[in-house]
Amino acid sequence: MGTEPSARNRKEADDALLQQIAAIASGASSDPFAVLGRHPDGRGDIVRAFFPDALTVTLTALSSDGKKTERQMQRIHPDGVYSATIPKRSVSYLLHVQWADGWQDVVDPYNFGVLLGDLDLHLLAEGRHRAPDEVMGSHIQTVSGTAGVRFTVWAPNASRVSIIGDFNIWDGRRHPMRLRHDSGIWELFIPGLAEGERYKYEIRSQEGRILPAKADPYARWAEVPPATASRVLAPLTHVWQDQEWMTHRPTVHAPNSAISVYEVHAPSWQLPEDGSRCLSWSDLSRKLIPYVCGLGFTHIELLPITEYPFAGSWGYQPVSLYAPTSRHGSPGEFAAFVDACHQAGLGVIMDWVPAHFPSDPHGLACFDGTHLYEHEDPQEGFHQDWHTLIYNFGRNEVRGFLIGSALYWLKNFHIDGLRVDAVASMLYRDYSRKAGEWKPNIHGGRENLEAVSFFKELSTTLGNMHPDTMLIAEESTAWPGVTSSADEGGLGFQFKWNMGWMHDTLRYMQRDPLWRGFHAHDVTFGMVYAYSERFFLPLSHDEVVHGKGSLISKMPGDEWQKHANLRSLYALMWAYPGKKLLFMGGEFAQNEEWNHDSQLTWPKLATHLGQGMHATLSVLNQIYKSNPALYADDNSPNGFHWLIADDTQNCVFAWIRRASDAPDVLVVCNMTPVPRHGYRVGVPQAGHWHELLNTDAACFGGSNMGNAGGTLAENVSSHGMENSLVLTLPPLSVLYFSLGQA
Repeated sequence: MGTEPSARNRKEADDALLQQIAAIASGASSDPFAVLGRHPDGRGDIVRAFFPDALTVTLTALSSDGKKTERQMQRIHPDGVYSATIPKRSVSYLLHVQWADGWQDVVDPYNFGVLLGDLDLHLLAEGRHRAPDEVMGSHIQTVSGTAGVRFTVWAPNASRVSIIGDFNIWDGRRHPMRLRHDSGIWELFIPGLAEGERYKYEIRSQEGRILPAKADPYARWAEVPPATASRVLAPLTHVWQDQEWMTHRPTVHAPNSAISVYEVHAPSWQLPEDGSRCLSWSDLSRKLIPYVCGLGFTHIELLPITEYPFAGSWGYQPVSLYAPTSRHGSPGEFAAFVDACHQAGLGVIMDWVPAHFPSDPHGLACFDGTHLYEHEDPQEGFHQDWHTLIYNFGRNEVRGFLIGSALYWLKNFHIDGLRVDAVASMLYRDYSRKAGEWKPNIHGGRENLEAVSFFKELSTTLGNMHPDTMLIAEESTAWPGVTSSADEGGLGFQFKWNMGWMHDTLRYMQRDPLWRGFHAHDVTFGMVYAYSERFFLPLSHDEVVHGKGSLISKMPGDEWQKHANLRSLYALMWAYPGKKLLFMGGEFAQNEEWNHDSQLTWPKLATHLGQGMHATLSVLNQIYKSNPALYADDNSPNGFHWLIADDTQNCVFAWIRRASDAPDVLVVCNMTPVPRHGYRVGVPQAGHWHELLNTDAACFGGSNMGNAGGTLAENVSSHGMENSLVLTLPPLSVLYFSLGQA
């Protein structure tokens, strides 16, 4: 009777093992390491392996003295679970699998211990791991002398997670992962895999439902869309040659520096001549970089290049925040492109989208069968405008995922700045929602407190780790302190897009000049709040899509007047406080609205007016960078002085731009097609004022009316100044003057 409990216990253990084996065979096991791999069993050890559809499996054990023991494994489950014993003295073993069409030697993935350390798991759970890209996702590494790939994914509510790919015929039963229970992270090391392997995760929900196969949230490389698999990426081997740029970057990005940005949608800037869909990063290095440098811009800004499934989203609905889109080539080729930009003296800003993500089934949506990355309640987690899902910014792991993405681009690709898209949609719970369609915060307000906290953590982290990079907000409201530091209660961005200036100025320029005199406030009002934030002045892609037409099509008048108006708009913009941004095509006055499926209408650049617009931008950038008065005091009232803001009859504006230890620049705008002769403008100093710019010059496509290159100030007071100039103001033109410059 004393042996009965032991026998009963043994039978219960055997029954439990049989159930676990059955779960392995059916793909339902949440603990594959409890069955598969090597386990103590009396005087020998037992090895179990799972190879569905294999003909035979042979185990070869190797002892420390080099002795080999070969044994045929026994099929212990009809669906392909095999078992064999090996001596305890064996230090390793190899599995030889015979398939119907060949054979395969396999190092058992289930003979390896845990992979991630407790500190990594702890920091990931707290959202404070500052290099999650080095821990999560797929990584080529060597474990116990064996080369392979480590896979790691966060899916705390899954009942089983498996890695699927070409290497296992996309069979979710073959490679189930180990769950690290405290963190909800699953991990597995698969020997023998290498760079380029395609893979996804097959996830079984708590209810036993197999979800659509998921791409790796932390994938650093993906298939070319419309394919959706992730790919294993080896560590980048690019040898950077941009040391000079990186050394001087703190000065280049200072608020008192000249920054003008050419915004680019890489797939539609120019199409390849061979008929392929996109230029490669190498092609863009050869074509785009010299083109932008020739225009004199200091930076390019790339519409989102984080991998995205739908071309029509322009990248603003990404699924892989750590992977540069494969449309243009590999991650290593993208690194080489950024390096080439830097060597040419050109900075690289990328649009970055932490606001939302698409509901594509292979993406983050209901990742482990629950609303893991997004809010469960659609009033908090669904964008009605874009039909996308909103990140749960209050969840530590989600914040860590997003901040880790930002750091990844700055660290690994030397990206110079991130322009954060749709910030307003993140800050307000009622963004684009009617009453009853949103939930207030804990205080009953409309502010998204979790998003505010996220931005403060993001900006503080980036400021500590990459202080010479830019964080730029596309924020369309009057949220206070966007560019104030987090310590001061702000969000911590370096710059904010000035959407108010853009709307007001375009509205003014679109008016018939006959009526502009009644709307001078559209030009002057921006100075009321010009110093409330550090601003970018954007004429972006958003202004030339969705039926808005191109910039040139917005301008009134005949063809000549349209181009004169647009030249004036650019010159006004370049003389106004704030950094500059212009979307591609605007530099040669593309007639057509931007089409992401096509390319810029390059034939326009060959026309007289197109060349003139191109030359205008080139000269504007040259003047801008050469005159500190136009940029050094952008953020101080000392840098701007109105001379004429009330000549509503003639539609003339004039102001002075100033900087310490630099010559003033006088700006005079005539916003009607009527020339003004003998027009007096006050100036702060006597002497000869050289004409830096005349947008009516013949080389720009103008009528070539002007002031013969400059004029001498008279000792006649005007506009609060002791001296003045008597000028000829060409039609629809902007003039720049500076004292004594030639």
